[in-house]
Amino acid sequence: MATICFNGKFTDADKAVLPASNRSYRYGDGLFETMKVKDGVIQLAASHMERLFDGMSILKMDVPALVTKDKLMDIILELCKQNRCEALARVRLSVSRGNGGLYDEDRKLQYLVECWPLNQSVNRVNENGLVIDIFPDAAKSTDRFSNLKSANFLVYSMAAVYAKENKLNDCLVLNANGKIADSTIANLFLVKGDTIFTPALSEGCVNGVMRKYLLESLAASNYQVEETIVSAEDLLAADEVFLSNAINGIRWVQRFRNKIYSHMKTMEIYRRFCQTIPG
Repeated sequence: MATICFNGKFTDADKAVLPASNRSYRYGDGLFETMKVKDGVIQLAASHMERLFDGMSILKMDVPALVTKDKLMDIILELCKQNRCEALARVRLSVSRGNGGLYDEDRKLQYLVECWPLNQSVNRVNENGLVIDIFPDAAKSTDRFSNLKSANFLVYSMAAVYAKENKLNDCLVLNANGKIADSTIANLFLVKGDTIFTPALSEGCVNGVMRKYLLESLAASNYQVEETIVSAEDLLAADEVFLSNAINGIRWVQRFRNKIYSHMKTMEIYRRFCQTIPG
């Protein structure tokens, strides 16, 4: 039977641990990190922990002194070991403000760690290109909280439902200005000529850990990179499109509406920066 860790205590995964008054459940008042463990190492661990603790600070969560980055990383690796998936695993670390209503919460931080084995296919670039489109029914804000990996995931959840209903592999989410923020589970990159574009953080995208790693790696290797405003028209004019996240690294997009993309530059980027990702 699988094991989880709730507030530092390991227990069976089928055991109820969250109370009905949990604020993440009630209000989406929480954050989460999705991480990849490979050969007993959390990939991009420092960036994941930095994003999580920055997010908790922005949300004014009371973080106990004993809840440290090192402690959480130790728990993650121990949980993967207990579930016999430390060779290749997907980890979800969720944090919430605590229990209670909007004004009477106990403010005692709660955290939950889960892990699952991954298929080896996540260590290879996708053989078949993705088919994507835009989710038309909702938009993200572009405020102080837009870049957080928040438990308030309704827009992305409904975009994923739309993708399934329309036989798409993923769906892009717009911001309130009608420009592209990101996709349901990834950040967006375009290749046009010699330049690589991605929506700026000001456009409301999640501040992706893999996005950050790629931007830093590309810039350090003298690629031309721009964080900017991206529209549907820009997608149709692009030579290549790819999505990035912490589990897959890069997935190449074959088609957006009637536009078919090549993937030469995408494959080059994948080979240079995604086949070996640091801890």
